[in-house]
Amino acid sequence: MTEQVNTEIATTCPYCGVGCGVLVQPSTDGESAIVRGDPDHPANYGRLCVKGSALGDTLSLQDRILHPSVNGQTASWEDAMDEVARGFQHGSDSVAFYVSGQILTEDYYVANKLMKGFIGSSNIDTNSRLCMASSVAGHKRAFGTDTVPGCYEDLEEADLIVMVGSNLAWCHPVLYQRIQSASEKRGTKLVIIDPRQTATTDGADLHLAITPGADVALFNALLHYLSESAARDERFMEAHTNGYADALSVAGEFTLPQTAKLTGLSERDLQTFFELFAATERTVTIYSQGVNQSSAGSDKVNSIINCHLVTGRIGKPGIGPFSVTGQPNAMGGREVGGLANQLACHMDFAPEDIIRVERFWKAPRIASGPGLKAVEMFDAVLSGQIKAIWIMATNPVVSLPNADKVKAALAACPLVVISDVATTSDTVALADVVLPATTWGEKTGTVTNSERRISRQRSFLKPPGEARHDWWALCDLGKRLGYDGFDFNGPAAIFREYAALSAYENDGLRDFDIGAYA
Repeated sequence: MTEQVNTEIATTCPYCGVGCGVLVQPSTDGESAIVRGDPDHPANYGRLCVKGSALGDTLSLQDRILHPSVNGQTASWEDAMDEVARGFQHGSDSVAFYVSGQILTEDYYVANKLMKGFIGSSNIDTNSRLCMASSVAGHKRAFGTDTVPGCYEDLEEADLIVMVGSNLAWCHPVLYQRIQSASEKRGTKLVIIDPRQTATTDGADLHLAITPGADVALFNALLHYLSESAARDERFMEAHTNGYADALSVAGEFTLPQTAKLTGLSERDLQTFFELFAATERTVTIYSQGVNQSSAGSDKVNSIINCHLVTGRIGKPGIGPFSVTGQPNAMGGREVGGLANQLACHMDFAPEDIIRVERFWKAPRIASGPGLKAVEMFDAVLSGQIKAIWIMATNPVVSLPNADKVKAALAACPLVVISDVATTSDTVALADVVLPATTWGEKTGTVTNSERRISRQRSFLKPPGEARHDWWALCDLGKRLGYDGFDFNGPAAIFREYAALSAYENDGLRDFDIGAYA
């Protein structure tokens, strides 16, 4: 019989962007654990979905990568990292990192610092590109910064919640439970905009089964309705916005019959939705991958945000547009600068930002502009421009569009380095160098959830075999390439530097500032 350790460890569920706190009591053999929700964690207050509840069953070492390998042969870490270092001595434009919303913020920080500050390229991008880049672009167009203007408590203080492009009951069940509980107490109305019948639409007061892709038309029509209604907030717009007339002009003037034709919805349902939105001050609009993963994703995001700006419904309790992320640390990656078109800590490639980050990092060759984004990166691998790529905690042969093309690209690449935990990954099969990474339960650091709350992830297991942390391997590469600034003695030291950078020469210029934790 497996014996349980008496001590419970407080950590964070690694499944999705809700960021639930969990309490873990591991077994003595480290291959199972009792997991329960942390009643003191403000993301879930003890609630867990079925995936979080079953976390203890994911700890088996079956199919784990336990040792480094080079060209299919078991190797030492020394030999494996020598091979990686040789490949990454190519010119800066011919190497790349493809990282993931599954790594911790400390891993992200070191990867971003090494690539952009020392190798001198912005060829680092993340699988979060596939799900969140539209929201990043929409936020920056609307606010000038990638800021999520809401928190989970808003869902419980709203009188109307509009969900678009989100099957919250399945994909973020703990948030859906919080909404259901609040709805029972205060009678919150739910409008679900989704072409399909889902578990989420089952609980809707109004289900708008929209024609796929017609979200922009719907919210532009709503914008026009609001602009002519008593809900329009002239004082807010005058004090806090610009471009109102242009937005109305670009959106076009939609009549109910036109909107019904474009969206596939009845005029009666449209009228009901528009009137309900206009009449309800405390409105939150939740959106997720059905909005973001679209060729018009950024326009969808801005069409939603515009409806909140014209009514002044933003930045107050129970009010606002709210993007919910899919991955456990998609938000951490955005804040740290893990996307190819960001520099670090909500700084981009404006000359003053480049100089500031260069000075802070003491960077020998700071990147001066955006790098290759996810799909472009693998196109460059296929063309031969990228000669060495390091992929961490993701499986692009399965998850990227045009998977066969990605597979062909990696098969032709001179050096493919993979940090992963599972031998069964389709991408691992194409690696020249495989590095055994640590997984949930073995890692210590931080993650940031959809509401921008930073949570601790604490280890409760020793790494098996020769598995090592991603930040450690990245620091090792930095030192092998002859760079200073990678002598971190643990994740706490990395976090302190990251927090200090967020506050460096900030003086209120950037709203991302966690310098108090430096």
